[in-house]
Amino acid sequence: MNEFTDSTDEASPNQCPTPSLHVLAQRRHYLKATGAAWLGWWAGGVINAVAATPQTSGAVTSSTFKPLFGFASVPVSSADTVTLPPGYRYEVVYAWGDSIQGPTLGPVFKPDASNTAAEQEKQCGMHNDGMHLFPLPRHHARSQAGLLCVNHEYVDDGLLHTDGMQAWSAEKVKKSQAAHGVSVVQIAQQGQAENARWQVQPSRYARRITAATPIEVRGPAAGHALLQTAADPSGRRVLGTFNNCANGVTPWGTYLTCEENFNGYFALGDAAPSASQARYGITNKQGFGYRWHEFDTRFDASQNPNEPHRFGWVVEIDPYDPQRAPIKRTALGRFKHEGATVTLSEDKRVVVYMGDDERNEYLYKFVSRQRFTSKTRLSSHLLDEGILYVARFEADGRGEWLPLIHGLPGLTVADGFADQATILIHARMAADNVGATKLDRPEWIALHPQTGEGYVTLTNNSERGKKSPVDGPNPRAENVYGQIVRWRENQQDAAALKFDWELFVLAGDPERDSRVTVNGDAFGSPDGLAFDARGVLWIATDVSTSTLGKQAYANLGNNMLLAADPRTRETRRFLVGPRGCEITGFAFASDGRTLFVNIQHPGESPSERSDPSRPQAVSNWPDGPQGGRPRSATIAIRRVDGGLIGT
Repeated sequence: MNEFTDSTDEASPNQCPTPSLHVLAQRRHYLKATGAAWLGWWAGGVINAVAATPQTSGAVTSSTFKPLFGFASVPVSSADTVTLPPGYRYEVVYAWGDSIQGPTLGPVFKPDASNTAAEQEKQCGMHNDGMHLFPLPRHHARSQAGLLCVNHEYVDDGLLHTDGMQAWSAEKVKKSQAAHGVSVVQIAQQGQAENARWQVQPSRYARRITAATPIEVRGPAAGHALLQTAADPSGRRVLGTFNNCANGVTPWGTYLTCEENFNGYFALGDAAPSASQARYGITNKQGFGYRWHEFDTRFDASQNPNEPHRFGWVVEIDPYDPQRAPIKRTALGRFKHEGATVTLSEDKRVVVYMGDDERNEYLYKFVSRQRFTSKTRLSSHLLDEGILYVARFEADGRGEWLPLIHGLPGLTVADGFADQATILIHARMAADNVGATKLDRPEWIALHPQTGEGYVTLTNNSERGKKSPVDGPNPRAENVYGQIVRWRENQQDAAALKFDWELFVLAGDPERDSRVTVNGDAFGSPDGLAFDARGVLWIATDVSTSTLGKQAYANLGNNMLLAADPRTRETRRFLVGPRGCEITGFAFASDGRTLFVNIQHPGESPSERSDPSRPQAVSNWPDGPQGGRPRSATIAIRRVDGGLIGT
């Protein structure tokens, strides 16, 4: 998640009431009468209701469980450093401004931020977020080298330029755009035993994908009138990707990067927002202060109203082919994508789980029409043909996936949806119409490597109880702490249409909220989420910089990374980051002995843009006082004795 956190004063775009009982009843009758056969085919026949599962919020303990982790918990901290358990160490692998070709080639980071836009295009972008390590050679199972794909979510223009946002210019816009997007860099472990270090190496694979990189558009919305612009009348070639938050990985070895708060880059001028613009948060005359529209008219939505429709997608990248253009996969829907977690159904169809990270938004999944095979490649249509679903949670611990298919009740021409492409472009509005459950900012999603159970972080929602009702998965009004919800698909098939769910944990400080159910170390605002191969659930927090150390968070210190045991629900604090940072992004080396984590925006001020005259006012991590300014960075964490992480 980036700067548009729950502390913002912006109103939630979702002002839509739940559809009437009449509409819901009409929809269910339609599905029952005409949809059973073909929906059963799509979902592998799994269309039967599941037995209710009681909602569980307390810890479950058993003396028969062998502990999943054995490290000593680290204390809460407000220090300007990375704190790890005894016996662990870290190194900085890839920080903002580092050359994508390693320390011996390419432009060198200038601590006064005087690097040019052209240099920034060959350097690590700002605000590292989701990432994944792809093995080298491609199918090597236990390689000590790989291609690291890293998202660069947004920028702090107060740090990016020598004088911040003063004397704003086209060059500054280009540099800002170049600091967004994705990096692909080759890394390898250099040295022996305890002295080995992960380093970026020169590579033919290395590249930067930025807010100006040509990207293909595929799927049902490709070429649609709503994606056509004067610069691209075909509606099939977009320049750029930005606000890249979490990520996903396909079974065929490609990287999915997810466009989240794209709306903040568009200015609307004096024009009143349309209903669809308002629903996606494009309402501000000046956007959210990036000022790209002043020198790049693509971002003036009053002049180019279709340009915002070209963002908010999942983008697929082949890390092994630097000549291959990335692809925006429109079948996965357009919203503020936090991530895209991929698995296979029982019959080998591809299933992608996605959260829409904003207050009162929804949980989605996509199920492909065709099945994955060993011959599947980037050029396939697996992510272009299928059904997008949205989740409805019932109070009794059951839930269902509602298909977003043109012609179903609420999704007809009379409802404002001309075709399937319109539904995907306006996926939020389609989800409103079918009665999906509004959630407390659904963010990262993780799937248990053995059971297939899904986990989603609901980071927080100060509007809960005011603009949306308190309900099963969202049990607290004015929810400042967030929660994690766990679900199991019917018959443990990812393509099922029914599921059971429960509250895995209600986060927070138990000294300030008696409803907190944390079993172990306290935390709030869970965001990043990932499983390791052993079944440890890693939880990263994103408390906004305007909230850190204050009021409800007075006792919780800096943002942190925790390990959780899904069986006992025990949480143990593994890492605390430096001042002003968010902990986000995960990648594990194939042998389980290195954990890569991103330290995003260290030194971020409560205003979320730094004073260029005092760049180290909050933090000087990782380079110290001589470094000039704090830098987001990917770190590699290892045990000193070379053992498995977390044991």
